[in-house]
Amino acid sequence: MAARNTARKRAFQILFEGDQRGADVLTVLADWIRLSRADTRQPPVSEYTMQLVEGYAEYQRRIDELISQYSVGWTLDRMPVVDRNILRLGAYELIWVDETPDAVVLDEMVQLAKEFSTDESPSFVNGLLGRFKELKPSLRREA
Repeated sequence: MAARNTARKRAFQILFEGDQRGADVLTVLADWIRLSRADTRQPPVSEYTMQLVEGYAEYQRRIDELISQYSVGWTLDRMPVVDRNILRLGAYELIWVDETPDAVVLDEMVQLAKEFSTDESPSFVNGLLGRFKELKPSLRREA
């Protein structure tokens, strides 16, 4: 499962870069793929990373609506960029990727928050994604 862990981390980095640059995540993904093919020192972009980024891009508007609707006290634009993109990735994988157990998604996203964000972020990420997990059937229907 280390490969999936790495794939999630790279997908998060692509979403983060797109957010920071104000660029479309599919454009950033294409840049990463092109760079990895041109420079052997760059790690390849895995199939699962591509699936996560492309899946997020497909549901991007709905995912941002959900995060805005259910995050108490935080608007999307006030949220730390790291947290916002971990939540985006986690929401996509949790709601629309059936092959991954919900508990794995929550754990992986909390680990990303621990690695890349503030001390308060893991509990924030866990709480919001936990709420999405509870509401998953209805959230998916509404999409």
